[in-house]
Amino acid sequence: MDDTPIVSMRKALLSSDTGIIAEFKRRSPSKGWIKSEGRPDEIPLSYEHHGAAAISILTDEKYFGGSDDYIHIARQNGVKIPILYKNFIIDEYQLFQARKCGASAVLLIAAALTFTECRSLRRMTKELGLEVLLEMHSEEELDYADIEPDMYGVNNRHLGSFITDVQSSFMLASRLPADGCKVSESGLSEPDMVILLRSAGYQGFLMGEHFMKTPEPGLALQDFIARLK
Repeated sequence: MDDTPIVSMRKALLSSDTGIIAEFKRRSPSKGWIKSEGRPDEIPLSYEHHGAAAISILTDEKYFGGSDDYIHIARQNGVKIPILYKNFIIDEYQLFQARKCGASAVLLIAAALTFTECRSLRRMTKELGLEVLLEMHSEEELDYADIEPDMYGVNNRHLGSFITDVQSSFMLASRLPADGCKVSESGLSEPDMVILLRSAGYQGFLMGEHFMKTPEPGLALQDFIARLK
């Protein structure tokens, strides 16, 4: 196991005045390479230095050009804030991988798991000391909220069509636990939209391509945060 103390991503989002989860994402299944030269020893640390509340790192290699090593490298190079292990998690072994490389939380996708599978994985994350960001896409998946994740995520991008509609977050906000830590994912590019989502009850905002497609993702994050205030 990695010896890095696990920092709560939930607490980091709830205490942040921006809630930005900046993503290290080199490739996308729908858009191809975003930043093939993106370095895990530079960009995540730059995100931390420029105001990110937490960092999401893609570890899926086939579709996103990711690797578990990217989290390990980010930690080795000084990243202290929470890191989300973002992958298509379907078995417990992946949870051990997440813990080993230094992640703070893992993503569980309702659309990729049965309710029983999701609940079982949730239990194991607790045993490992990790947190869970549960990702839902529609009203039909709201029953998965019963696993009581640490964070309730709404992905605005449809997994099948890749169509993005931020209204998904607004539509589901009132259906999620009032005291839950809510995260809006995908399709966020304007500060005004983040401000509106915060007023609707969201504390976390996962953003990837918007920063990664720029020459200096950390500086792009800094500029975005400045426009939030």
